[in-house]
Amino acid sequence: MAGRIVLNGVSYHGRGAVAEIANEIRAKGYKKAFVCSDPDLIKFGVTKKVTDVLEAAGIVYSLYSDIKPNPTIENVQHGVKAFAESGADCIVAVGGGSSMDTAKAIGIITNNPEFADVRSLEGVAPTKKRTVFTIAVPTTAGTAAEVTINYVITDAEKNRKFVCVDVNDIPDVAVVDPDMMSSMPKGLTAATGMDALTHAIEGYTTKAAWEMTDMFHLKAIEIIAKSLRAAVNGEPEGRDGMALGQYIAGMGFSNVGLGIVHSMAHPLGAVYDTPHGVANAIILPTVMEYNAEATGDKYKYIAAAMGVEGTEKMTVAEYRKAAVDAVRKLAADVGIPKDLKDIVKEKDLDFLAQSAYDDACRPGNPKDTSVADIKALYKSLM
Repeated sequence: MAGRIVLNGVSYHGRGAVAEIANEIRAKGYKKAFVCSDPDLIKFGVTKKVTDVLEAAGIVYSLYSDIKPNPTIENVQHGVKAFAESGADCIVAVGGGSSMDTAKAIGIITNNPEFADVRSLEGVAPTKKRTVFTIAVPTTAGTAAEVTINYVITDAEKNRKFVCVDVNDIPDVAVVDPDMMSSMPKGLTAATGMDALTHAIEGYTTKAAWEMTDMFHLKAIEIIAKSLRAAVNGEPEGRDGMALGQYIAGMGFSNVGLGIVHSMAHPLGAVYDTPHGVANAIILPTVMEYNAEATGDKYKYIAAAMGVEGTEKMTVAEYRKAAVDAVRKLAADVGIPKDLKDIVKEKDLDFLAQSAYDDACRPGNPKDTSVADIKALYKSLM
């Protein structure tokens, strides 16, 4: 079976990279940008860093901000209508996963209107046309939505999230500028950083992993392990490292999928509006323990990438424990809660377990699982 890699056509990295947005729009001959960003980023002046670049270059834009955490079908449909009415011919997505996921869905449906119901995009979407030309500018160091072929939408009516996987949705240009991430508070820095680590570890151990994606994921684990604590403390070097590490993780997992950490986190977002990174961070060590027997010697390399010394002399049991312990220690150091007891309600366990089992990420898990297994994992975290 052939391994496939899909990445942005162009990406820019480093402080000041946002200046390239205007150059890319002008070089492609686009006339008006649809700037897709959430209300808080607009309120606190983060989005203005991008709109200032557009204004300085004389590029007309329309600002769309009907975006919420865990974007819904209705948000997307409203956005499709707003894009059509704006007269824009390209999209600039500014924000975290919610802004970029909304922008991806808007761009895909605009060029593939037969999917206007949004629900039909779930799973591997059979779209025929590329999305509207999109430049993605992340403001968090975690989701890597700017380099992935995935996005997640919430079906509020059915109280569930669904994952859409589509090579046609990847942004044409990614602009990864640490200056755009400098206003993240500690809690968000920690949560999104642990989301990035989850991407790297799940991508490294998923059933579809192969040599090229292993290369991305191990490097991402190393960078994140070295950078996250410093980033949470507001240190520029930590911010720079996380901006790069989360992107590299995205280069990998976008092409090979994830596992049941994400499957279990998605229903928590849909039912309780739990921040995605927090859910992943709480669940990750427990699922790593559950999956260990199906991962060969990979935990040895995870442990080493996390900074554990002496892994070459450890037994299988020792390096597997060392990998889990290192992840758990990092989560604790950056202030992640250790369990789900303040989030999950006993009465919801059956629904959560079934939703996680039905999630598009579950088949990639290295260890085959069941609804009962997933329910037991939730319970163990309560």
